[in-house]
Amino acid sequence: MRVFLSLCVLVAFANAEHHMQRRVEPRQNSNQTFGITISNQCKETIWPGIVTQGGDEPTAQGFALNAGSSRTISVASDWQGRVWGRTNCSFSNGQSQGQCTTGECGQLDCRQAGNPPATLAEFTMAGSQGQTFYDISLVDGYNLPMAIVLNTEGVDALKNYPAKSTDPSCVGTASNLAPQNFNPYSNNQQFLGTTSSSPMDFDTKNTASSVANWCPWDLQINPPTTPGNGVYPYPDSNVVRPAFNPCIAACKKYNKAKYCCTGQYSPAGSCSPDYFAKAAKSVCPDAYSFAQDDQTSTFIVPMGGRFEVIFCPGGRSTNIIASNDKVGSSGSASTSSKSAFTARWLLIDGSAWSGKVWFALWVIMLVPWKWGA
Repeated sequence: MRVFLSLCVLVAFANAEHHMQRRVEPRQNSNQTFGITISNQCKETIWPGIVTQGGDEPTAQGFALNAGSSRTISVASDWQGRVWGRTNCSFSNGQSQGQCTTGECGQLDCRQAGNPPATLAEFTMAGSQGQTFYDISLVDGYNLPMAIVLNTEGVDALKNYPAKSTDPSCVGTASNLAPQNFNPYSNNQQFLGTTSSSPMDFDTKNTASSVANWCPWDLQINPPTTPGNGVYPYPDSNVVRPAFNPCIAACKKYNKAKYCCTGQYSPAGSCSPDYFAKAAKSVCPDAYSFAQDDQTSTFIVPMGGRFEVIFCPGGRSTNIIASNDKVGSSGSASTSSKSAFTARWLLIDGSAWSGKVWFALWVIMLVPWKWGA
């Protein structure tokens, strides 16, 4: 019994660490900084927002970013926080209150999390065992396509981590979606740091139509205009949705325990994905879709890397974690390179059978116990 309880505590803590909500005070001797580059490949200006949940605040927490431009912020080595994009904003005077269609945080330089819906890039730069945790999160909903690219240059601990295992992308907007036969590697080109010799695992199931209509009808922020008689035709797939169609998570709209994984649904394993989470996962397989979705969405690598958050990256959503799970189960994974998702089940989640076995062995060696205890 003691072994079982200890194992449960370890697994629960590892899963919770990256997505803790409380503010963590800055650590001592955290003078080292890392760069996070924010790039806007959308056709319009966006207003990135940054909020700090732990560690020292970055050099900027909100600004305008024109189409085709980038800006790098510096974050402390112990920083924990999120980055998101605000849309259709107006700020009358510098830092004064403004108004945004999505992601509103109250002012240009954010001091609080943005209002949902917003696609989030979440980072825990100094996680347990000297690792960095990160993910693309849709728990607040979806507003913009996003990719996260890990820059491993100059970091020995990361040199064997291929980009195809570390750079997730979520494209839930039809106008930003490439065809199902998308091949970005012609003429020796790269895409999200990957090349033809080590290509990215993309989702190939979704069509432009399925991506345009993935958001559940009641969760659309800008539903189509009601017909004259006030009755929508059925099925609703016959109704053309707007090109910019933000989608709010069911938890954020209805605040029900079963959607938010609170109350009786808060213990690990007691909460299931709701209808929003299932729809979101169908278009963005590598995204964090509900409060207990760590094992299919969290990327873990050794500390020291720099990151780029790309809005409207183009291409297609990635399917990195599921693809690697299939490779790993077949025993054909390469031993010459490492991956963020291998670290995921060996060091963090304990949710795959292999992870459970290793966690159990580790606990058995460390925790004294007797038969019948």
